[in-house]
Amino acid sequence: MSDTHGATHLDTTSFQSTLDEAGSKPVFVDFFATWCGPCKMAAPVVDELSSEYHDTAVIAKVDVDENQPLAQQYGVMSIPTVVMFKDGKEVDRVVGFPGKDGYKKLIDAHLG
Repeated sequence: MSDTHGATHLDTTSFQSTLDEAGSKPVFVDFFATWCGPCKMAAPVVDELSSEYHDTAVIAKVDVDENQPLAQQYGVMSIPTVVMFKDGKEVDRVVGFPGKDGYKKLIDAHLG
């Protein structure tokens, strides 16, 4: 099932520019891997959140296998890990998959 507002896939080239272009919007970045079970459970939820928050937040994903320097830069040791950025700086982090409600609380805490 595809959605016109799926999460944006970032790599080492697009990561910083995405943070820079977000302006005052919070940026939700899901660090994941294709082989990770909990990441597979989180993936459709992250895409749903991208649709729900497309006007108010940036919802993005980073494949840690394809972008190891980013995972190292942000100290991602376990996946899935979601890092919230605001004004280009990390403001929050959740390790593991807390379910859709957990992710929504995380995003809502940084809106406005």
